[in-house]
Amino acid sequence: MASKNRPLHNRVNRQELREKMLQSNIARVTISFYKYHNIEDPSEFRNQLFRDWLDIEVYGRVYVAKEGINAQISVPEEKLEDFRDELYSIDFLDGVRLNIAYDDDGKSFSKLTIKVRPKIVADGLNDETFDPSNTGTYLKAEDFNELADKEDTIIVDMRNHYESEVGHFEGAILPDADTFKDELPMVEDMLQGKEDQNIIMYCTGGIRCEKATAYFKHKGFKSIFHLEGGIIKYAQDVKKKGLDNKFKGKNFVFDERLGERITDEIVSQCHQCGTPCDTHINCANDACHLLFIQCEDCKETYDACCSQECKTYIYLPEEEQKVLRQGLNKGRQVFKKGRLRPKIGENLISKSLKLREEDL
Repeated sequence: MASKNRPLHNRVNRQELREKMLQSNIARVTISFYKYHNIEDPSEFRNQLFRDWLDIEVYGRVYVAKEGINAQISVPEEKLEDFRDELYSIDFLDGVRLNIAYDDDGKSFSKLTIKVRPKIVADGLNDETFDPSNTGTYLKAEDFNELADKEDTIIVDMRNHYESEVGHFEGAILPDADTFKDELPMVEDMLQGKEDQNIIMYCTGGIRCEKATAYFKHKGFKSIFHLEGGIIKYAQDVKKKGLDNKFKGKNFVFDERLGERITDEIVSQCHQCGTPCDTHINCANDACHLLFIQCEDCKETYDACCSQECKTYIYLPEEEQKVLRQGLNKGRQVFKKGRLRPKIGENLISKSLKLREEDL
């Protein structure tokens, strides 16, 4: 166990850490895991994890709350066993399932961030009104395929719209939701009158379905199932066992990769020109940072920006960019599939100029 005198936060800026990661030749493995468990002191647990994982050179994004832990991390391949031993030495995490990334370049994270949150996934639910541990029935890959083939089975994608847009299971319902919190009531409305049918829920690694299936059982749905280990484990299992792969396209992931290739099908389009494409990118204008899909031709045309306005903005002198950004809160910017394309750069510049005129 690491000394309590060890630092509890990163002391190097993000860009420097990213450059170091990109230049490194160290083989790394991307892993995700979660566990619902009552943690008495999330802050102390968080601090001890940070100290212990520094020596193992763990990078990633981890959320800790009273209800448990949710982690997406990267570990040096040569230290994988050390990490596993360290993790399994924690009583409630002993033997926890580790989802190994399917399509991994070892460049998923560049630093370690561990945050204490009210919940490990923002769901908007009051856990005191139902039993979160009374979850749906787990399905392994072969069981999922068998049940999915039955006529009365409904498959529901419990991820955000920008995740399901680039990849999903055949025949799945794909709610146009921005967040998991928004999606729960949306799905409940969609499933009204279908309480007696087989309903399979799936997500990236299983954590959202763990809570969702318990909630829907509480709401009176009798045959609720969820895919064990989510898309990540399913992809590994169908490949290992030679099963029919019912997932098509890419699995969106919340790290530097922004996606892992599951099958060769391209099921989405470039948001700028409409050509088949499933490559997510963040607008190169950091004052915008819109998450959207962009093909290589449009990336070259717009210099990795979402609009001509943002392209213009990034070539302004840095000092002028700073002035324009002052006092602006861009919030979370995600391209809205099937809706009007947001002109983030144009809005940013026009609003900034207006603010400056008012100051004058």
